[in-house]
Amino acid sequence: MDNSAPASGAYKGGFGGMFGGGGSEYSNTTLSGVPLTGMNPISPYLNVDPRYLVQDTEEFILPTGASKTRGRFELAFFTIGASCITGTAFGAVNGLRLGLKETRDMAWSKPRNVQIINMVTRQGASWANTLGSIALLYSAFGVAIEKARGAEDDINTVAAGTLTGMMFKSTSGLKGVARGGLVGLAMSGLYALYNNWDHLKGTTPIHY
Repeated sequence: MDNSAPASGAYKGGFGGMFGGGGSEYSNTTLSGVPLTGMNPISPYLNVDPRYLVQDTEEFILPTGASKTRGRFELAFFTIGASCITGTAFGAVNGLRLGLKETRDMAWSKPRNVQIINMVTRQGASWANTLGSIALLYSAFGVAIEKARGAEDDINTVAAGTLTGMMFKSTSGLKGVARGGLVGLAMSGLYALYNNWDHLKGTTPIHY
């Protein structure tokens, strides 16, 4: 009786090994030239190099040449819609405050309720119109500047914010235009600074 056995961790595989034929030997440490040190597979057919299971990069299904982030034109719809909703909510709260203040000497009655509701709806519509117009101007300037420069970066953001402020206050004379431009420049600059904060600290790269 032959008591010899294959070396530890080796398996004579294939159907030939089952029926006595000579088959190739598989090792727990090497499979087809791929090192598998430290693994303890159940079967040589389940040997997998763990390095192939690690994804170091993000995976996207995009057309060739497409960007991984949405452009300004795509973001314009979200920006305008969000601004209108925010303006409506803020205006409604402000209208409720003004309505309660203006009718504080009136007893709770139907006329007072109607007056408060009218103030809420008026303020909500006014603020929604204002913020929506600003968002529309900002998005239009941003898209136009991006197309003209052929690049998307913080210069577009600051330039669009400055032009938006100037255009929004264009009916207030030169001083009003200057003030609007400064406000737009300050707000867009703060947003650009916030957007680049991690990059400025040197922690993560920025993606536009």
